[in-house]
Amino acid sequence: MLRGRWVLLKDRGYTAAPPCHAVLTALSSYSYDRGATVAGVVGVGRLITGMDRGLQGMCVNERRHLIVPPHLGYGSIGVAGLIPPDATLYFDVVMLDIWNKNDKLQITTLAKPERCNRTVENSDFVRYHYNGTLLDGTPFDSSYSKDSTYDTYVGTGWLIKGMDQGLLGMCAGEKRSIIIPPFLAYGEKGYGTVIPPQASLVFSVLLVDFHNPKDGVSLEHLEVPASCRRRAATGDFMRYHYNGTLMDGTLFDSSYSRNQTYNTYIGKGYIIPGMDQGLQGACIGERRRVVVPPHLAYGENGVGNKIPGSAVLIFDVHIIDFHNPADPVEIETVHRPEGCNVTTRDRDFIRYHYNCSLLDGTRLFSSHDYEKPQEVTLGANKVIEGLNSGLLGMCVGERRVLIVPPHLGHGESGARGVPGSAVLRFEVELISLEEGVPEGYFFIWHGDPPENLFEQMDLNKDGQIPADEFSTFIKTQVAEGKGRLMPSSDPEKVIADMFGNQDRNQDGRITAEELKLKSDEDREKVHEEL
Repeated sequence: MLRGRWVLLKDRGYTAAPPCHAVLTALSSYSYDRGATVAGVVGVGRLITGMDRGLQGMCVNERRHLIVPPHLGYGSIGVAGLIPPDATLYFDVVMLDIWNKNDKLQITTLAKPERCNRTVENSDFVRYHYNGTLLDGTPFDSSYSKDSTYDTYVGTGWLIKGMDQGLLGMCAGEKRSIIIPPFLAYGEKGYGTVIPPQASLVFSVLLVDFHNPKDGVSLEHLEVPASCRRRAATGDFMRYHYNGTLMDGTLFDSSYSRNQTYNTYIGKGYIIPGMDQGLQGACIGERRRVVVPPHLAYGENGVGNKIPGSAVLIFDVHIIDFHNPADPVEIETVHRPEGCNVTTRDRDFIRYHYNCSLLDGTRLFSSHDYEKPQEVTLGANKVIEGLNSGLLGMCVGERRVLIVPPHLGHGESGARGVPGSAVLRFEVELISLEEGVPEGYFFIWHGDPPENLFEQMDLNKDGQIPADEFSTFIKTQVAEGKGRLMPSSDPEKVIADMFGNQDRNQDGRITAEELKLKSDEDREKVHEEL
C-alpha cells in the first residue's frame, strides 16, 4: 500500500465531457509538457480520490492508464478554465519514485573483502567511486566519468546526510548500494537540473580507501625469523624488496619488477616518513606489511598517474639485509681446536675453505666448487678487507662464521655476482698455515744472519754465486730452521725472484758488491731520503 507515501510521477491527463455531450474536450496540461514531475502524498486526502486509489500498489517504473469518473475526480464543479463539470479524467501515469517520511536509509552490501581489519568512522577521510541514479534508474552523476574518486571527510557535514550515514562501517574494497530518501538528500529543492525535488537517490559505491588524519603507520608482521639478534635502527643502511599497492590492491610499484632491492638509509629522510618509521625495528629476513596514511606518504598531490592524491599506501616488505656504516666484521667461532698455540697473522700464507652467501641465504661462492682450498697471503690485499680481518687470529682446524658489512666488502658497486651494498656471510675453515715474512721481504732469518754471508753462499769459492748455488744455500737455511721463505705455493719462484733482485746487472751471477740484505737496502734508502 502507498498510503501516506510520497510519490513522484509523470502523467498525461485529459478529460472527456459527460456522456450526454458528444464533443470531447481538448487534452489537459501534461507533466511532460512542463518538463517536471508531479509529487504528492498518497492516501491522506491531498489528491483526488480516483488518483489516490489508482496509485495504490504501483511500483517504481510501473506505467498505468487511469480512468477517473467525475465523482472520484472533480465532480459537478470541475476546475474553472481547465476541467469542466462532470468530466471523466484520463491519466497516463509512470511511477518514478516512492518514499515515506518514516523511511530509513537502505543499505545493501554487494561485495565485501574477506579481510576487514577496520571500518569507516566519523571524521575519517574516504576515497570512493560511485554511480548516482534516481530511483527509476536515471543517472545523474558518476565519479567514473571523471576518472577520479570522490574524496571527502565523513560525518563532518561535507556530504548529504544519507551518504554520511551510508559510508559508516564500510571496509576498503567494499561495494554497497545506498538508497537515500529525499529528506536525507536534497529534499524539496533538489539539485539544479539533475536531481528533482523530493527525489530518492541510489548510490552504487566502491570504497577505494580511507584513513584518519590522526592515523600513524600501521604494521603487520607477516613473517619474523626465529632468531633476530639485531633490529634496524635510525642510521642503518637497508636493502629490501617491496610491492607497493593502493588500498584496493592496485599495484603502483615493485622492486621485484626491477630485479633489484631498494637500498637506502632509514630514519634520515631519504624515503617517505611512513616508510622511515615502518622499517624501524625490522629483523633481517623479516616480512612485514607497512600501511602508510597519505599525510606520511605523498599527501594530497600524490605522484603522477600512479599514486592518487590522499592515497593510503600499502608496502609488503622483505628485509634482505641491513648494516651500519660503523659496523665492524662480526665474528662467531663455531669450533676452535684444543691446544691452539699458533694463530694467523698478517703476511701468513694460509689455505682455507669457505662458503659465501647473502644474509637471505642466497649462495654466491664456495671453495668446495674447486679441487683445492683457497690460498692467500693475509694482509696482501688479495681478499676483501672484512674477510682478511675475519681470518686473523685463527688456528688450523678452526671454523668461523663472518658477517662482513659492505664497506669492508665489495662496497656500493658490488662485484660480479655480488649486489651493491650487500652484507656478506662467510663460513670459513682454516686448513693450513705457513708463517709469513714482513711486507717487502722474500726471506728472513730466525736469528741474526750469518757472518761473511757472501763467502758462505759462494759454495765453490770462485768469487761469484750463480743461481744454483744461491738456491742450494737458501734451501739449506730453511731446512735447518735458520730462516724461512715468503710462503707461497711455489718456493722455486720465490727463490728465483730473490736471486733476480740480488743480480743487479742481470748477468746471471751475484758478486760481493751486489749482495745486500733487505735491511741494509732499507737503511740506505732512508739515508738517501734524508
